[in-house]
Amino acid sequence: MRVAETPHQISLFRSRITTRRFDDETLRILETVLVSRDVKSLVESRSSLRNFMRSESLFVIREIADKSVQEKLSVLQFFVRAFALLGDIESCLALKYEALLLREFKAPSYLWLQVTHTEWLNFAQHALDNGFFSIAIKAFDNSLLCLQNNVVGDTETGEFLESAQIIENVKRLKDNATKFAASRSVQAQAAEYLERKTVETSKIPPSFSKETQTVASAMFRNGIKKRHERQLRQRQSMQQKI
Repeated sequence: MRVAETPHQISLFRSRITTRRFDDETLRILETVLVSRDVKSLVESRSSLRNFMRSESLFVIREIADKSVQEKLSVLQFFVRAFALLGDIESCLALKYEALLLREFKAPSYLWLQVTHTEWLNFAQHALDNGFFSIAIKAFDNSLLCLQNNVVGDTETGEFLESAQIIENVKRLKDNATKFAASRSVQAQAAEYLERKTVETSKIPPSFSKETQTVASAMFRNGIKKRHERQLRQRQSMQQKI
């Protein structure tokens, strides 16, 4: 793609989003925009389009509130793919989570929408890998719930034993996510404490440190003076005795 085409392609992509054309053609245009040219232009394009898409996604989600579940899921899936292309992992995972929750909510009426434990597990793993520990923990819980609801029948069958093993693996992953979340919480508290202490220290009047240094220096000089006076008196006393 020639560089001269880029502004036109960006304008075309924005136009299709604002006119709510959420289809494969719009995603293909986005892909052409993101074809690597020079690094600076690519970074600027990504940043600009991320902000644009984040803003538009909020408006769109409100607009489709009364649409059918199929239409909602289609739009959410479009934004998930668009944010993935833009490298916006946070927005991508957030909307994927919304889609999974919507399916879970509608599943009693539409059985084909039911989210499997594997889908929850894969999502949880992606959230964990990208540092979204709280969301990962919730997704692991949902995966466990799916698994536990499906564990039925003879406890001696291989199927039951396999499910039990999977449950243990998911619990272990959830425990890891919980530890990471706790660790980050402790680190955040430590960072806040250090920041607070830094601010408090910066509020100390500048003259304080200078004054402290002056007092210490004076005490040091006085100590030397007294020692010299004491040594002088000792020598004078010895001379008198001689």
